[in-house]
Amino acid sequence: MMESIRKEAEEIAEELLTAANLEKGEILIVGCSTSEVAGKKIGTFSNQELGAAIFDGIHQATKRHGVYLAAQCCEHLNRALILEKEAAKRYGFEIVNVVPQPKAGGSFATAAYQGMKDAVAVEFIQAHAGIDIGDTLIGMHLRHVAVPVRISHKKLGEANLACARTRAKYIGGERAVYKK
Repeated sequence: MMESIRKEAEEIAEELLTAANLEKGEILIVGCSTSEVAGKKIGTFSNQELGAAIFDGIHQATKRHGVYLAAQCCEHLNRALILEKEAAKRYGFEIVNVVPQPKAGGSFATAAYQGMKDAVAVEFIQAHAGIDIGDTLIGMHLRHVAVPVRISHKKLGEANLACARTRAKYIGGERAVYKK
């Protein structure tokens, strides 16, 4: 079952990354409730093996695309984010001191912290695209303006799935001309 979930998570990330047309070095935010994936109420069934499988699948896709992965922690860590130190420095994010755990950060963020080359935590980002697995509320970490992206997958396991990309704001009014 874990291999099936890992593969499906990779497919989901691949489909979004292709549709969102992210450039190398941009950021994909992922929030994931392993409880919801397992068909339980969010925050009640943290599962490290499931978190690791989902992280591995998504991480493989982001590495292929040259995109940074940011893993959103749960509410107990105020939805802090785990990402590569290189990304935090590149974007000027302030690094904070916390190590996620399955019941304080979540199994997905814990797997990200353990699976990244040089993981750090930050409090705030503005990601270029996102995957919300299990209604984890990633919107606070997306750039303005977020645009829903419909992909072929509607769920991962039993968890609802929502994807988004972002675009530059349109400014200038009726006489303005915009790039596609």
